[in-house]
Amino acid sequence: MAPQYLSPGVYVEEVDRGAKPIEGVGTAVAGFVGFTAKGPISQPTFISSWSQFVSTFGEFMPGAYLAHAVYGYFHNGGGGCFVTRVGGAGAVEEAEPAAQAALPARSTPAVPTLRVLARESATAELVTVEVRPAEEGAEEQFTLVVRRGAQEETFPNVTLGRGRGARNVEDVVNRESQLVQVKVLEATGTLVERAPAPGTYPLAMPEATAVALRGEVTPAVFVGEAAARSGLSGLEVADEVTMVCAPDVMAAYQAGKIDLDGVKAIQQALLDHCAAMKDRFAILDCLPGMNPQQIKEWRMSTAGYDSKYGALYYPWIKVANPLANGDTLLIPPCGHLAGVYARSDTERGVHKAPANEVVRGAIGLEAQISKGEQDILNPVGINCLRAFPGRGLRVWGARTLSSDASWRYINVRRLFNFIEESIEQGTQWVVFEPNDRDLWERVKRDISAFLTRVWMDGALFGGTPDEAFYVKCDDELNPPEVRDAGQLIIEIGLAPVKPAEFVIFRISQFAGGASVNE
Repeated sequence: MAPQYLSPGVYVEEVDRGAKPIEGVGTAVAGFVGFTAKGPISQPTFISSWSQFVSTFGEFMPGAYLAHAVYGYFHNGGGGCFVTRVGGAGAVEEAEPAAQAALPARSTPAVPTLRVLARESATAELVTVEVRPAEEGAEEQFTLVVRRGAQEETFPNVTLGRGRGARNVEDVVNRESQLVQVKVLEATGTLVERAPAPGTYPLAMPEATAVALRGEVTPAVFVGEAAARSGLSGLEVADEVTMVCAPDVMAAYQAGKIDLDGVKAIQQALLDHCAAMKDRFAILDCLPGMNPQQIKEWRMSTAGYDSKYGALYYPWIKVANPLANGDTLLIPPCGHLAGVYARSDTERGVHKAPANEVVRGAIGLEAQISKGEQDILNPVGINCLRAFPGRGLRVWGARTLSSDASWRYINVRRLFNFIEESIEQGTQWVVFEPNDRDLWERVKRDISAFLTRVWMDGALFGGTPDEAFYVKCDDELNPPEVRDAGQLIIEIGLAPVKPAEFVIFRISQFAGGASVNE
């Protein structure tokens, strides 16, 4: 309604005709889900520093990786993050765990294949378990000898397999032994590869670890519920989160709480969460103890992920063990990589692929990767961490898990996340405005001004803004039937920069004496 002027005088009016600048949103806030020593359960908590994490959630713990991941995140340049502690049902009420030993597989010693637990919660004398080659029978068979003092039990020619005539180790030992019970853990490989490695293993009380690891841990515990603010789903209320990590998926796997299907279920939930939110990216860890061929087979067959909202990294990194002076520890790399993402965003921008960057705090790798081995991993979306002489340990891959070539690179997906959320938040004023050509031009002007700044930062390809992007909002996109439905349609096209993944110098001989520029 126009103002009324009823008496003579000078009137001053404020008219809103200026541009409404679109501000770029943040791109480097991580969300972590896992086990901690203390702190609120099922409550996303903002953490701004390592000291605040320690005061809220506690120090490092054996058997859990979340604290290591958060420390690596801050050490590599990460800023604020959200942490959600998960806990298993019945964890607090559970009795003290029994003395136990995790027997390593023959082919991959880092991966436990058989867990042995004492039948009493505490033994008066030391219990040991010896694994010997089978006296007879197939190669996957072995002999288990259990001793406590002068007491000895022998279980010859047992196997991890089941079937007609097979002496399954769980069936035999759990039925006949007076000293221990066993549990076969899920692992990849043949029965021969998964059979426990020969050797003698003493049973010992497990060190203090996360309460949740002593209770029921299932994929549902990690995934959680949005309404209850629990698990991964609880991060839906944290709008600032742009990256998600769950390093303790591997802790639960190594503890025998979840199997390979459980790992896949949780990691797929991470990818689905990011796809549903459309403003965040999942950083996934590979399984421990696998060589390049095994990790490729796991990626292609067991896992089979296909998502433009996540990336997978191999192998694990080696860090100084804060719980044992002079010792080292292998941990999942996702937390350190989230810090690398944040550092790259700050120093170069979200359009720069978070690769060819040094991983701070890592002193080694679980396995050294050769160029030939990376040749089989990179095409299937497994990003490698590699150590180069004189250049340190670097991120040497920048691919998503998508089979769509348009979304092959991490920086392209994260750039679109940044632009989409920035435009969404910066154009809220448009809602319920009169849907006419004047509004169309104002929207085009504001979005073009924002994208011009993005282009000037080097995030879009093109010598001019017209080559880098376009914004269309006209009668063709908004005919009467669209306007009658209360809709305003704006079409935006972007030309994102792609990383120079393969740098090729073509060198040849030429006859000297003449300038090549003539």
